[in-house]
Amino acid sequence: MAQQPHGPTAADLAAQKPEEFWEGLYRQRAQDRSAWASRVNPVLEEVASGLTPGAALDLGCGTGGDSLWLARHDWKVTAVDISPTAVERVSALAHAENLDDLVTAECHDLGQTFPSGDFDLVSVQYLHTPYQLPRDAILRTAAEALRPGGRLLVVDHGSIAPWSWNQDPDTHFATPRETYAALALPASDWAVERAEAPQREATGPGGRTATVTDHVLLVRRGPTVG
Repeated sequence: MAQQPHGPTAADLAAQKPEEFWEGLYRQRAQDRSAWASRVNPVLEEVASGLTPGAALDLGCGTGGDSLWLARHDWKVTAVDISPTAVERVSALAHAENLDDLVTAECHDLGQTFPSGDFDLVSVQYLHTPYQLPRDAILRTAAEALRPGGRLLVVDHGSIAPWSWNQDPDTHFATPRETYAALALPASDWAVERAEAPQREATGPGGRTATVTDHVLLVRRGPTVG
């Protein structure tokens, strides 16, 4: 999910349902072509480049950069977002690149519904929202949707950028190990391949840059799981 540059106020949140909030955000961006499918998230690119292409699920596909990158590299992608505008735009971008056969875009409120199918890779990039969201349950469902040998990649914010909507210095960002523990997956059937907190230079609204921390969790489902 994308971040809003200045963040919603309490009144904004009270006045809108989550789907209305995110739809409003992506409608604002709909006329700005440069904002759509502009780039892939770097950790996803690094991880997926080392894997054999298969079926991928992009949860919170937003402007489509990850979904389109995966499709260009021969992954068959299910792209999911709560915003109909985001879903429609990602479908249009896939069509423009003749990737219709490789990208299926679906609208889901992940707190209510989850896409069907099983996958070799589930990518969850910055699934943060100012609304209540059953993240642990969503991530557990995502893990359970993996085929044997498949991987769940979760990349979360691990610090506050100057343009983040949350500027509370006391915010606790769950570590990758804490995120994994909350999934309560059987240790005999799952392996943590990465649990790291790398830093990178990020660019925010207006070209502003800052050093930020990511929390990276990569989990592999065991090949013998039934």
